[in-house]
Amino acid sequence: MERVVHEERQLSFFEKYLTAWVIACIGLGILLGKLFPQAAVTLDSISIYQVSIPIAIALFFMMYPIMVKIDFAEVIKAGKSPKPVLLTLFINWGVKPFTMLAIATFFLGFVFKGWLPGVEILKDGSTVDLFRSYISGCILLGIAPCTAMVLIWGHLAKGNDGHTLVMVAINSLTMLFFYAPLGGWLLGINQMPIPWQTIVLSVLIYVGLPLLLGYYSRKFIIKQKGFKWFEETFVHYLTPVSISALLFTLVLLFSFKGQLIIDQPQTILLIAIPLFIQTCFIFGLTYLLARRLKLPYRDAAPSALIGASNHFEVAIATSAILFGLSSGASLATVVGVLIEVPVMLMLVKICLATREKL
Repeated sequence: MERVVHEERQLSFFEKYLTAWVIACIGLGILLGKLFPQAAVTLDSISIYQVSIPIAIALFFMMYPIMVKIDFAEVIKAGKSPKPVLLTLFINWGVKPFTMLAIATFFLGFVFKGWLPGVEILKDGSTVDLFRSYISGCILLGIAPCTAMVLIWGHLAKGNDGHTLVMVAINSLTMLFFYAPLGGWLLGINQMPIPWQTIVLSVLIYVGLPLLLGYYSRKFIIKQKGFKWFEETFVHYLTPVSISALLFTLVLLFSFKGQLIIDQPQTILLIAIPLFIQTCFIFGLTYLLARRLKLPYRDAAPSALIGASNHFEVAIATSAILFGLSSGASLATVVGVLIEVPVMLMLVKICLATREKL
């Protein structure tokens, strides 16, 4: 019979210096992208419905160690607690898209407008100010709630993995229904083509497959070796795997976009500012509301992290379909990728630092 282990574990070597590893991997990725641009382009082109196969493999090894640790009794228990679920849904669909539109418009359309000159030719031959294209990319990020990497953020913050998994499942379903109409309305276009294949395939690869293998391998190992061996030996050896996969994913992502960063540093910085403010604002708002609702830390932290993070694969795929890969909108979604990990790691540290207060 399984039992919950409440003892505080010591941070592993990887976890203790994770920020340093992340910075090193970002630098290594940019360097590799600059030195071997063709290799990065070739790897980036290996995809199905805009889902990168190399990234998918790396994310699988990131997710499996988390999934195999989940006690599904906790998932059932989390599903019976409506407050954190309703809070996350409210933030994802009732607040986040509109604050993203407001913040992106304020900074890119007013504050930084003079530093973002130029026009862009759309697919229909019409032209639009380039800053408006950047705002469109920010909108596509704001309406795509995270369904993959948030599992590792919640896990690093020592949150309720069961609650995080429940919200990942709910996010996946709600995105199928809300993403297209809400995006179409905010972008001010009549019809917004939605990459259904990208959403379904990414959810299956990033969440479904590691979840399935994690569930059955957990049952098999505990049955064969016992819960004590599973908890103290098997999980111990798995801990560095997830972090290593995260770092490898960073090297891949930044090698794919290394040349872009070098070519347009000023534009990337200007786009990153409203995205950073939006992420921190949504995190703070959700964390504050969770405290007002008297949620325990293990539910409050994942709720805030889920609200703050984005499903950048879907945002990039949608911008490519709507505006083209070389568009300003696509550039803005890529900037979302570039700041996601460092910012989310910062928010994880804030969660851990405020843990005792909740």
